[in-house]
Amino acid sequence: MTDIEIYRKRLERIEELLLELSEYSKKGAVIIVEGKRDILSMKRLGIDGNFELATRHSLFNFSERIAKLGCEVIILTDWDRRGDILATKLSEYFGNFGIKPELQIRNKLRLITQKEIKDVESLYTYVSKLRSKTGVSFDQEDNI
Repeated sequence: MTDIEIYRKRLERIEELLLELSEYSKKGAVIIVEGKRDILSMKRLGIDGNFELATRHSLFNFSERIAKLGCEVIILTDWDRRGDILATKLSEYFGNFGIKPELQIRNKLRLITQKEIKDVESLYTYVSKLRSKTGVSFDQEDNI
């Protein structure tokens, strides 16, 4: 498999996950991220939704407040050590409130990008780089 084929496959897999994330978002799911740059990256990738920053509050109180909304929850923290700890704690707290958060999108993004990037805020730049290397134009793919 050539480098271009590898990049194309990665890009396809990431865009499938972004499409899935977009579908959740359209259904009113809350997307939990760590920082404002994460939100900016997601919006630049075409994901508009209800974003919440997990790093500004007590995690227990934050989880309780989100759980009371009664909607689906997607945890999209970074895939570094801090993000892993945050995802684990949030998942536990949401579990205590009877909510099973979606973690698969985060886990799959981590697997696809593991040696390239470690955070959500870098995702837009990474996708842009893959699009450039594979010859996929932004106009074709920004309609996620």
